[in-house]
Amino acid sequence: MTNIFAHRGASGDCPENTMPAFKKAIEDGADGIELDVQMTKDGRIVVIHDETLDRTTSLKGFVKDTAYDKIRTADAAGKWKDAFKGVRIPLLSDVLRFAERADFLINIELKNSVFRYEGMEEEVIKKVRYYGLEKRVIFSSFNHESLAVCHALAPEIERAVLTMDVLYRPERYLAAIPASGYHPKLGTPAVSAEVIKHLAKHQAALRPFTVNRPEDMKQLMKAGADAIFTDYPKLAVSIKEECRS
Repeated sequence: MTNIFAHRGASGDCPENTMPAFKKAIEDGADGIELDVQMTKDGRIVVIHDETLDRTTSLKGFVKDTAYDKIRTADAAGKWKDAFKGVRIPLLSDVLRFAERADFLINIELKNSVFRYEGMEEEVIKKVRYYGLEKRVIFSSFNHESLAVCHALAPEIERAVLTMDVLYRPERYLAAIPASGYHPKLGTPAVSAEVIKHLAKHQAALRPFTVNRPEDMKQLMKAGADAIFTDYPKLAVSIKEECRS
């Protein structure tokens, strides 16, 4: 049955990419969480989507130009400031430590397609191995060269290609990296029952993002999508139960 990944945690109900969002996702029954990582000026791996701090925190500027000691002071409540005032940007290690005590999947998106972040792959892999989560982690990125680096460094950890476009012969593209997951944007021709079946024949998985409408959830579950990424895991879990019955 289709796995439910909480996109940036339960980001429809909590500040995205924060510990409250990840904890709520698991409480809501999600099979896994999706998170984004950037690298600070002093080489720490922090969980935040944007290259800048501006949109989701009380600070301004690029993550890459800011030391972690300053980033750790940021209020990451964003639009949820009344209910979640004072919530912080977590380190990747904070999330992995939480995952170590539970049983769920973790999709780590390497946000290195704008800034290359030398050494990011090594640092992320080191932390995943430290917590013994190699079999529960998926690395994804829009930087497909980075995925090839991940394969060279840690072939035991699954990799998935993120794309806003449609790949011609996706199974061949995935094999070249190599990767076993195809994560296209919902609404593109890449997201269809035909592509799901085609990839399954090549031992590859389709996991589209971001699936928030009930009708899309139902359609993809019935088509046999390996997983979906959603901001509303509680809703997706309830629809998954409906599809089972």
